Amino acid sequence: MSGSSSSHSDGLTMWQAGLRFWLWPLAVQILVALIVGGALGLLFGHLVDGDTMKYVIEPIGRLFLKLITMVIVPLVIGAIILGVQEMGDLGNLGKVGMRCLLVTILLAGSGVVIGLVLVNALQPGKYISEEKRQTLQTQYAGEGQKSVDQAGKAKNISETLQSLVPINPIAAAGAVFTSADDGSALLSLMMFAVLAGVAVLLSPAEQTRGFVEFLRGMFAMSLKIIDLAMLLAPIGVLCLAFKLTATLGLDVFSTLGLYIGTVMLGLGLHLFVTYGIVLYLAGKSPFAFAKEIREAAVMAFASSSSNATLPVSMRVAEENLKLPPRISRFVLTVGASANQNGTALYEGVTVLFLAQVFGVELTLAQQFQVALMCMLAGIGTAGVPGGSLPLVVGVLVSINVPAGAIAIILGVDRILDMSRTVLNVVGDLVCAVVVAKGEPEEPALEVSEPAKAPEAAA
Repeated sequence: MSGSSSSHSDGLTMWQAGLRFWLWPLAVQILVALIVGGALGLLFGHLVDGDTMKYVIEPIGRLFLKLITMVIVPLVIGAIILGVQEMGDLGNLGKVGMRCLLVTILLAGSGVVIGLVLVNALQPGKYISEEKRQTLQTQYAGEGQKSVDQAGKAKNISETLQSLVPINPIAAAGAVFTSADDGSALLSLMMFAVLAGVAVLLSPAEQTRGFVEFLRGMFAMSLKIIDLAMLLAPIGVLCLAFKLTATLGLDVFSTLGLYIGTVMLGLGLHLFVTYGIVLYLAGKSPFAFAKEIREAAVMAFASSSSNATLPVSMRVAEENLKLPPRISRFVLTVGASANQNGTALYEGVTVLFLAQVFGVELTLAQQFQVALMCMLAGIGTAGVPGGSLPLVVGVLVSINVPAGAIAIILGVDRILDMSRTVLNVVGDLVCAVVVAKGEPEEPALEVSEPAKAPEAAA
């Protein structure tokens, strides 16, 4: 009898614990799921058979990400066109765009400098033995060749510029996130949206009012889908974390520990010091900022994708940071592909680390060249998991390091990808705060009201 009572009590306690979990803030739920999933993967991942991992655990994680990414195209189109239209005139658009560009260059440049200083000071590549180097290259040779092949297909400057203008915007939308896309489809779609926004801005308001209202409805619908998808976030993140740690294990971390530590230290300094200083100068408390954007940061870490985190970042910017929508939508949407300063820092560290591993000594001038290339590569990196690897290969080849060297770091790239994505996403939000600081909020309210006034009167 007592055993039955005890069992009932335990069941009630578990039910209460589960209920309390779902009442916690979403950011806390995701963080707990991330930690629990990672721990379970390390402890019990070896007990899970391949079929269960492939057909049960991994699909649940992918399903969650697909629910998020499926609305990115309508969200991007709506956000950019509405953001440009609500600027009021081309002068405001130009000022916002210029401020956004300057902040992006500042953050990317400071990130790369931090990374290069740390690599030169700690020399992580000097401590990996020839035997371990050969083992890692052999183990990840196939994956390394994929990155080399992708790098070989990279567009030159002329092709890149031409790809920014889509022949068919609908086809570009369909190519976003396909396996063959290198990020250019989303960039070309953004260019179309910017041009469409400018056209709306220059057109008579009465002729475009219906189109603008349609976009507002589409944007609101996209955000609501994100809200519904985020209800599955803890389960999806737990499965993603389980699969990651079960696959990686701990062996590869012991071999590349100093490299991982160097990257993490650089990312941490950039996140807490550089961003903190920039926010302070912009009149924003770094501590309040950290609390307000934690949901987007945790989502970035779990998904390893700036693009997948974009809808969450937009919601955080408007609801928590209280930024003017015309600023946050424009800056965050463009920044998801163009403001990848965490990736720029990572690329700088990785290139110099692999140069040290292969005994390639770089002069100060060559390191400066690497810094510039990593900044440019960061701007052109696709905001998807592993999107930076082909660009790292391109920089390696330019300094006479074998392209296949990329295989050495592939075993730990995913965990570093998760970490640098946090910097990319937080950097976008920092940029939005700085740009919004220079823009009064009153015009944004005045611009959006006239479109509704005639309908109200009617």
